[in-house]
Amino acid sequence: MSAFFAGIEIGGTKLQLVIGDKRARILERKRLTVNPSKGAAGIRAQIETTLPELLRSRTIAALGVGFGGPVDWRTGRVARSHQIEGWSEFDLAGWLRGLISCRVVLDNDANVAALGEAIHGAGRGFNPVFYVTLGSGVGGGLVVDGKIYHGATPGEAEIGHVRLDRDGTTVESRCSGWAIDARIRKVRHASRLPLPSGKGAEAKWLAPALAKGDPVAKQILDELAADLAFGLSHVIHLFHPQIIVLGGGLSNIGEPLRGTVATALPSFVMDVFGPSLRVALASLAEDAVPIGALECAVGLVESVSGERHKKKR
Repeated sequence: MSAFFAGIEIGGTKLQLVIGDKRARILERKRLTVNPSKGAAGIRAQIETTLPELLRSRTIAALGVGFGGPVDWRTGRVARSHQIEGWSEFDLAGWLRGLISCRVVLDNDANVAALGEAIHGAGRGFNPVFYVTLGSGVGGGLVVDGKIYHGATPGEAEIGHVRLDRDGTTVESRCSGWAIDARIRKVRHASRLPLPSGKGAEAKWLAPALAKGDPVAKQILDELAADLAFGLSHVIHLFHPQIIVLGGGLSNIGEPLRGTVATALPSFVMDVFGPSLRVALASLAEDAVPIGALECAVGLVESVSGERHKKKR
C-alpha cells in the first residue's frame, strides 16, 4: 500500500486539504477560507491550485472527501449544497480523479467526521458511535463496526431535520449556531453582561457568560440541551449507540453543554437505556473531517486490495 493518502474537507466557509499516512495521521495541511459569493467554481479553483502543490512529488493511493451537504456516496456525485451555489448534481469524485489520477471516495462531512471520531477520537473503543455536529447547521453520522452506516441514497443521519413537534420545529431550528445566535439577540436586554456587537456569532458569548454564572446564558443552555436531548432520544431508541459524540462550533461550550445534555437525556428515553447512556465531547476539533476523510481513503484501498484493518478500534 502506498505510504500517502489525501483528504479534503469542503464546507460553506472552510476548505481543508491534507496529506496523511495509512494510520490517518495528518502530515501536512492547507487551510483556506471559502468565499461563498464565488460559488462552487471558486472552491474548485482553490482545489486546482492547492492540491497539486500539496502533493508535489508524492504518490497518493487514494483521496477521501467530506462534503458539506447531501451526496451520492456510491457514485461520488454531489446532490446539493445548502450553503454554496453551483454544486447540485456535480460529479465531484470524477472531477478530482481527472485532476490527480487516483481513486476518490466522497461522503457527507458529518458522516466523515463521525468516522474520524469513532476510530481516532472520543468514540474510540465504543460501538456503535453516533456523532452530531452543532454548527451553522446540525448534522449527524452513525458508525457501526468501524464503518459509516448508509441508508437509501442519499443516506445521511439527518438528525438536524428530526421534528421536535408536529408544527415543523426541527432540531436544527432550535440547536444550530444560527438558532442560538437568534435566541441570544432576543433576550440580550435581560443580561447584564456585554454581548457581541453586530449580528451573527452571538453564540460565542455563551461559554464565557456561563462561566460568570449569567442566568440568561444558563436558561439558553438548558433549553438547547433539552431540545438536543429530545432529538437524540429518537436516535437512541432506534439505534442504541454506545456513545454520543458532540462536535461542531457549539461543542466549544464544553463540559456545561455535555453535562447538561447527559442530564437531560434520561427523562426522554426508556429506563432500561438510562444506565448505559454516554455523552462525550468531540476530541479531534477541526481535524475530525480531514482525519475521517483519510480513513475513507485508506478504507477504499483496503476494500479493493482485500487487506484487513489492523488498527485498534
